[in-house]
Amino acid sequence: MALTAGIVGLPNVGKSTLFNAITKSQVEAANYPFATIDPNVGVVEVPDSRLQTLTEYYVPKKTVPTTFEFTDIAGIVKGASKGEGLGNKFLANIREVDAIIHVVRCFEDGNITHVSGKVDPADDIETINLELILSDLETVNKRYEKAVKMAKSKDHDAVVEANALAKVKEVLEAGKSARTISFTEEEQPFIDRMFLLTTKPILYVANVNEDDAATGNDYVEIVRGIASEEDAEVVIVSAQIEEELASLDDEDREMFMEDLGMEESGLDRLIQRAYSLLGLETYFTAGVQEVRAWTFKKGMKAPQAAGVIHSDFEKGFIRAETLSYEDLLTYGSEKAAKEAGRYRSEGKDYVVQDGDILLFRFNV
Repeated sequence: MALTAGIVGLPNVGKSTLFNAITKSQVEAANYPFATIDPNVGVVEVPDSRLQTLTEYYVPKKTVPTTFEFTDIAGIVKGASKGEGLGNKFLANIREVDAIIHVVRCFEDGNITHVSGKVDPADDIETINLELILSDLETVNKRYEKAVKMAKSKDHDAVVEANALAKVKEVLEAGKSARTISFTEEEQPFIDRMFLLTTKPILYVANVNEDDAATGNDYVEIVRGIASEEDAEVVIVSAQIEEELASLDDEDREMFMEDLGMEESGLDRLIQRAYSLLGLETYFTAGVQEVRAWTFKKGMKAPQAAGVIHSDFEKGFIRAETLSYEDLLTYGSEKAAKEAGRYRSEGKDYVVQDGDILLFRFNV
């Protein structure tokens, strides 16, 4: 699935450090604004314990996890919507991603300069959100004038579009994001084609120091309060710790996490939440040659899910032989699941479920 989440934030909040940890790469992480100018793209494995269980059951020659893409976008500053800093370039980069991962500084460190001189999560969030809102408002105002003129002719589509844009305009002018609006089925296509920045789903990442990695702090609570108003989630991460963890082998990594009181890494939580934020789920193909996880969009029917593997699978789709991961665990084997009637043959209208183990039959 070619969907990506863009990591945004003010300069020096830990975005590039976090990206280093995510991808185990070494993009420049420097103590000054605009250390990242061109977006860096990294592909990460999606943590999924089910894959290990299936590997133990099928004992394949190889196991292939599914992946997810993150883009590290340079820091935004006040005035970005007016071209301040590298504003226009950054906003264009954000427009190209499917979800926003907003990193917020929730740690004190006198050695790392804060762009506004103090640690203030609420102000940081407002700064970025306002720039995205102003950018969207400019886009909407241009289209709104045209839509209103066309609506005077009583053209149905023009009336629907004008009404939808009026909703957005009102919310943006009130300083709120367009993702807080509910649109009708008729209105939604007009909004989708605008590619507005503030309609993108958002996940807040509270970047804390090592001591607060397991529990959070007062700054995190401020971020949670703001996120709750947008029905958004917050993930606590210590980017510095995660960068260290990324350099360790599995055994040392587990010992380090245990010492810190962390049951799972912040990065694992971040990847899983970002994956879910975009409405992505996983199905599996499994056998002695390979056990593999595949990403699909929630709600996909079997032929489209088959097309994730290869377009020929979708074109020539006949049926999908289906066994849920849970049923495999419950019955202990494919044979027992078949005997219990849990191994099914599904047709073109079957909506694939997260955790399905699928064998596609097709003919091209």
